[in-house]
Amino acid sequence: MSRLNKKFYELAYENQKAFIPFIMAGFPNISYSKSLLNKLPALGADIIEIGMPFTDPMADGKIIQDAGHEALEAGFKMNLLYEMIEDFRRADTNTPIILMGYYNPIHKFGSENFIKKIKALGVDGLIIVDLPPEEDNELCVFCLNHKLHFIRLLTPTSDNDRLPALLNNSSGFLYYVSVAGVTGTKVPVKQLVANEINRIKTHTDLPVCVGFGIKTPEDAKAISTAADGVVVGSAIIETIQKGATDSEVSAFITALSQSVHLK
Repeated sequence: MSRLNKKFYELAYENQKAFIPFIMAGFPNISYSKSLLNKLPALGADIIEIGMPFTDPMADGKIIQDAGHEALEAGFKMNLLYEMIEDFRRADTNTPIILMGYYNPIHKFGSENFIKKIKALGVDGLIIVDLPPEEDNELCVFCLNHKLHFIRLLTPTSDNDRLPALLNNSSGFLYYVSVAGVTGTKVPVKQLVANEINRIKTHTDLPVCVGFGIKTPEDAKAISTAADGVVVGSAIIETIQKGATDSEVSAFITALSQSVHLK
């Protein structure tokens, strides 16, 4: 059983949901993001999602875009991400890591070389926002060959006709984008999200995690009643952007985690 599947199995056994914080690699600088990554399991992270900075992040809202650009301006390079993960895995071999980003930098590196590299480092899954199922031969097949989870994004516009293509070759979990559009905008409506999750689950046994637009512990708690996991990114990034101290950032992440884990 993969590390990611094991995590969801354990959570389901305990009647718990996954708290999945998102951080941007290299934001606001590499040492800060490295330190934050290493702290996340102790703050309640069940799974960790790391954003790979990109110059043209079309699916991200302003908060995530700005964080990625700041990381690039601070000198972020992919080898620094590899070092972050390698350092993390020395201390933690249990917490799944998911990388999220865009295809262009991977294409430049070479798809199979990239998959081999991150698999060896201990990455568990990949979310690539600009590769539809019709382009699975570009990257997804290499994930399948090297037993790395390829995680799809589903949106409110992913109707029943589209779902079979999206579910094909998907594994680990499904990432339901609770508000159509870009990250970190609006607040999802609990009942609408619950209805969509129920619809999706008539087509698959994969866990469904919800992200985009979840800003507060209250939002996270509400969504966790319907979803198998809750992803929070923009709210964490924005807290850092506003100059919160390390202890304030940690307290916010802990509050999010506790809200998801409370029965």
